[in-house]
Amino acid sequence: MRKALLLTLKAALSVVLLYFSLRLVDIGTVATRLSRLDPAWCALGMAALVVQTGLLALRWQRILNRCGADLPVARMVRFVLIANFFNQTLPSSFGGDFVRIWLAGKATNWRAATYSVFLDRVVGLVALAAMVVACLPWSLQLVRDTVGRAALLVIGLGSLAAALVFVGLAWERLSILQRWSPTRHLAATANVALHILRSPNALVPIGAFSVLIHLLTAVAAWCAARAVGADLPLLDALFLVLPVVLILVVPISIAGWGVRESAMVAAFGYAGLPQSDGLIVSLLIGAGALLLGIAGGLIWIGTTNRAERHMVPETIVPE
Repeated sequence: MRKALLLTLKAALSVVLLYFSLRLVDIGTVATRLSRLDPAWCALGMAALVVQTGLLALRWQRILNRCGADLPVARMVRFVLIANFFNQTLPSSFGGDFVRIWLAGKATNWRAATYSVFLDRVVGLVALAAMVVACLPWSLQLVRDTVGRAALLVIGLGSLAAALVFVGLAWERLSILQRWSPTRHLAATANVALHILRSPNALVPIGAFSVLIHLLTAVAAWCAARAVGADLPLLDALFLVLPVVLILVVPISIAGWGVRESAMVAAFGYAGLPQSDGLIVSLLIGAGALLLGIAGGLIWIGTTNRAERHMVPETIVPE
């Protein structure tokens, strides 16, 4: 009953946010421009998302290795694609993470799988926040609205502060964390993160993959804008889209629908750009993610056995 209520609330929020986003733009103009999509730019945007998937698998593999396990890259690409499918179908943006834990846990061990997926999520968040903060001198010039500027500062600096607190859990004097299983595993995960920070051989490739992953999100958004002839320079896509992606970390809607559109429309409006362009870019990015999700669903059906297909990833506790 509780899960059904949560799903209903998230679905309702997605619908409400989409409704308000659509109210801010001229639907006729949006529909007309979407009907004139340039297939070449759409294909280039999808190619960016496909390459991004490969980089996600490479980063996760490096982190999994630091957690004491290893899997071939091809297998991890498969797991990431399947996770994309569940991100689109489960009532949370973290649904795919539970599936990754399940698949990697059965292939290696639950502890390494759980730690690696959690760290992969944290690393992606920290890298994204760091890029948002690094771009602030230019983003604040682009976004003149006071509320928009405050939002950029809060989400960027706040995320980095949260990351510092997380790494601080590895401090040896915090022995109280060892008394309870959840905090003990959290401290152990923070310790792995600290080892990665201290190891250039691990930090450099993981950091490089993370930066490229987020840059490809900006590239995909730029391609989406070019596909409909929207005036969005590549650097502006970087300054506006990455903060929106950071907002999507909060799992309050289904697959980010509604939240992404509202945030993108607001970001374009704060920057003095047509809000309809923000909606179009958001819808096309969402459509690209949906296509990757469909591909992941087909892979899930075609390459997994019956036991795996009938599993429902609820909560997974490390050994």
